[in-house]
Amino acid sequence: MKKMAILFIVAIGVGLFGCGTNQSGGKNFTIAVVPKGTTHPFWKSVNAGAMKAAADFKSQGVNVNLIWKGPLREDDREQQIQVVEGFISQGVNGIVLAPLDSKALVRPVEEAKKAGIPTTIIDSALESDQISSFAATDNKKGGNLAAERLGELLGGNGKVIMLRYLEGSASTTDREEGFLEVMKTKFPNIELISTNQYAGATRDSAKRTAENLLQRFGDQATGVFASNEPATTGMLLALQDRSLAGRITFVGFDSSPQFVEAMKNNQMQGIVVQSPFAIGELGLKAMIDHLLGKPVEKRIDTGVMMITPDNMNSPEAQKLLNPPV
Repeated sequence: MKKMAILFIVAIGVGLFGCGTNQSGGKNFTIAVVPKGTTHPFWKSVNAGAMKAAADFKSQGVNVNLIWKGPLREDDREQQIQVVEGFISQGVNGIVLAPLDSKALVRPVEEAKKAGIPTTIIDSALESDQISSFAATDNKKGGNLAAERLGELLGGNGKVIMLRYLEGSASTTDREEGFLEVMKTKFPNIELISTNQYAGATRDSAKRTAENLLQRFGDQATGVFASNEPATTGMLLALQDRSLAGRITFVGFDSSPQFVEAMKNNQMQGIVVQSPFAIGELGLKAMIDHLLGKPVEKRIDTGVMMITPDNMNSPEAQKLLNPPV
């Protein structure tokens, strides 16, 4: 029994999949990519970016076997923890993780490192220095852009609602804090009438929260900001149902065909858009470079842009609005 236990520990330490060479003398790596969820188009584009990076490495003689697995719901921290722990027990060569919670995923990531499995974080920060790299949007800058757009459209006056996403989500918290920072410093005459309500992980929960906010403040609010796609969708639907779309200035975050249509119809005045494809591509590249012993930046900025009705047909905007999936 002692011999079996020792063999098991060694197997986990070096990775059950191993880091061997292929027939042409190149490297073989098995990498687990763990998104926050698996159904949203954003994550499908992240996956497409990771697949692109894997194909690029293959052309260089490095074979990358990607395993894509995450929780169904973007608020299921326990399931995401279990997924990471499962990959540790399988002994993959590396993990690329978009943590649902900046604190809850620290323990499994640090356990992975102890087992000899490095982790690259993507999309949303983790409160740990035991990672190889972090590839994500500059989310604070994204929040800054939203505040500048909304504040300028309101002429520096009015009453604004901010709809948050989920407690513990580092990416959206950074957006929200970036938004508040600019609102308070650059537009002091704009009154923030609600900033503490959370949309939740789904469009349905976001719409319910948005409806409650509009019932309380709809006759006062002149502007609204929502900090991610479900929150933006829920708010847009609630504004449309109450015939307030177009009457209240609305800036959202992330992209969807629904938001583009709303901008065409003057129901939204801007969306802050990330590059999920770049998040997946650069996140996987950072992991493989790390495994190959190459220098890797600790923080990789994947870009962010304010898209408005005026610039949404530009090539740059179209690339972000229609990412590969």
